Amino acid sequence: MKKQDYKLEIYKLLDLELDDSSLDTKIQFVKKVLIDYQKDHEDQYDVSNKGKPWTDEQLKIILSDAPTKENCAKYAVLFKRGYGSIEQIYRWAATPINSLEGKGRSNDSFVLQIKKVARQIGLRG
Repeated sequence: MKKQDYKLEIYKLLDLELDDSSLDTKIQFVKKVLIDYQKDHEDQYDVSNKGKPWTDEQLKIILSDAPTKENCAKYAVLFKRGYGSIEQIYRWAATPINSLEGKGRSNDSFVLQIKKVARQIGLRG
């Protein structure tokens, strides 16, 4: 299918009624569906950096943005990683340092790197 035809098909779908939703609500729903689609098809993306160490600069870029699903998806593609790894970075950055001991992560080098970078950019956790 050509891109223009594909676009027209998407427009037709978007023009359908959705539970009496406003256009704004419909657009938010479509964004959520696109994120879910990306997560469900992660195996079709290049995740060649999955499992490799993160640089402080990469972590700064991620942690400088809000922990949204959209940002998780964006950075997963950008850094060739899994969606869940970006989610985990946000989680560890927000986890209070005293909670790390209870989770057995107080000496985990990756978690400590995330906490260090989070402190450098002024995040609490």
